[in-house]
Amino acid sequence: MIANVTYGGNMGGLMTYLVGEGRANEHTEQHLIAGDSAIMAMHGYEVLDRQAALQIARDLDEPRQVYGTQVQRSVKQFDRTTGEPVLDPVTGRQASVKQDANVWHCSLSLSAEDGHLADEKWGAIATDFVNRMGFAGDDIGKANARWVAVRHGDSKNGNDHIHIAVSLVREDGTKAHIPYDKRLSQTVSRELERDHGLVQLHPEGRELGERGIVPGAREAARARAAVEPDVRRLERSVRAAASAASDEGEFVRRLRQEGLLVRPRFAAGRNDVVQGYTVALRPEGDEPVRWHGGGTLARDLTLPQLRKGWPDEPLKASEAAAEWRSTAKNPWKYEPAHPGREQGAPSPELFQKYAADMDRLHQYITSVDPSDRATWAHVARETAGAYAAWSRRMEPTPGPLADAARSLARSAHLPARDARPRPAGMPSNAASTALILAAAGKKQNAALEMILFRQLAVTTRAVMRAHKAAGDSRRAGELSQTLRGQLTAVRDGYTMQDETNQRESWEAARAALSPELRESREMIAAAFPTGSPVPTTLTPREHEGDGSLLAKRARQARSQPDRDRGDRGR
Repeated sequence: MIANVTYGGNMGGLMTYLVGEGRANEHTEQHLIAGDSAIMAMHGYEVLDRQAALQIARDLDEPRQVYGTQVQRSVKQFDRTTGEPVLDPVTGRQASVKQDANVWHCSLSLSAEDGHLADEKWGAIATDFVNRMGFAGDDIGKANARWVAVRHGDSKNGNDHIHIAVSLVREDGTKAHIPYDKRLSQTVSRELERDHGLVQLHPEGRELGERGIVPGAREAARARAAVEPDVRRLERSVRAAASAASDEGEFVRRLRQEGLLVRPRFAAGRNDVVQGYTVALRPEGDEPVRWHGGGTLARDLTLPQLRKGWPDEPLKASEAAAEWRSTAKNPWKYEPAHPGREQGAPSPELFQKYAADMDRLHQYITSVDPSDRATWAHVARETAGAYAAWSRRMEPTPGPLADAARSLARSAHLPARDARPRPAGMPSNAASTALILAAAGKKQNAALEMILFRQLAVTTRAVMRAHKAAGDSRRAGELSQTLRGQLTAVRDGYTMQDETNQRESWEAARAALSPELRESREMIAAAFPTGSPVPTTLTPREHEGDGSLLAKRARQARSQPDRDRGDRGR
């Protein structure tokens, strides 16, 4: 179950949206399923209209209006054109403004595997959620905050979900301040998954779930007619660059090759110690730049996690710092400080060589304990990066390769406390991923690319078996579906392309012959009969009485003279 928390200052606006038709007329049978007892007694489970929504909003907002309590939040300011933080001229720190935040809104969305719940079940979940968050209930030791839970049909993606609206002014006029409320909402969601028998977003002791897409990101993509939210494309690009890079400096340069804007986050007062990074797609026209930190793309794409897969060497760290400084000067016109192997154009024939090299990785992971989650996370991350690179080069819009990359990436999401540096003896896929970024997607390479693709499928199957051996049947099932579905479709596409290449190659070679030689070869080919070159095997039968098979046929002919004459006549 995914919980998404937002804040606002207009309860009436929120409620009219929740009971309205929705941005794409997707809202149906808008009604309350749980909430403040007095509000539920008044509006029950009836279908709500705008008038009812405004009345509910007034009831929720009554304590704030009566006591005059103000609830505000500090919101950091960014330049709309460049996306850069706006600095306070007095303090030199990032400027912020106060905004009304008396409305607490949370959507709870189920996994598609949970199907649809009854109103009574959703009501119990919503009540438990609000009580465990500390907004209401007999055990909080404070006055209740008024709240309601609204259900208005499936999301645009088909997920069953509800919305919870809470007034952050309690009935005694005090503020309903919940420290670290967003983090607590995730903890409570995990508890409710377990207690109410829902599909767990990430089972305890295994990998974490992937980052969700907030509604605002979906709406922004829809407004630009984009096929997917920015974070999905950014994740694939960053994952491919990280998996192809042999060190941190190369990672920065490959991000530039992917066409991304890159910005480092230096330690306070330093320009040689980088603690994080943000990336963005280049905006079109007058659109603002939308920066995303590595950790918001995926848990395993933070800079500290990525560094666990690269060698920890002083010289490499110094070169990386130089690359970060170069891009910090002007992310729009970043030029590499120390160009490396990413500038070269590897030969397509290397597909076969690197596919053979991957056998060393397969031999290595046969001895890795399935319970060694950290090592398997490194295997999954690199394999996901290879699929992401293939997707970036072959899929104009996200397809089977993008889905495969996301599926493998889920096996790389571990809590920071469980992550460890990459084992020194573990063979790397970096060269293979770099080759994919440089040479994949060219139709004439289909046969060579399919060799490497099959090796990646072997690695995927090994990760699946590790999950199964460790008792994580859900992830094993998801990876099995990836192998049977998405990867099978890609393999079949390669097979068809290879057959086309062979046919076109034969036709091109034939067309290159002189007319006389082509005619001569056609005459020679016509002189030979078609069919199998292997002679038919004759099996002799046993003799019957006084003669051979030929004698038997003669006797039959004499015994049926009329039939033979009739046949001959016809």
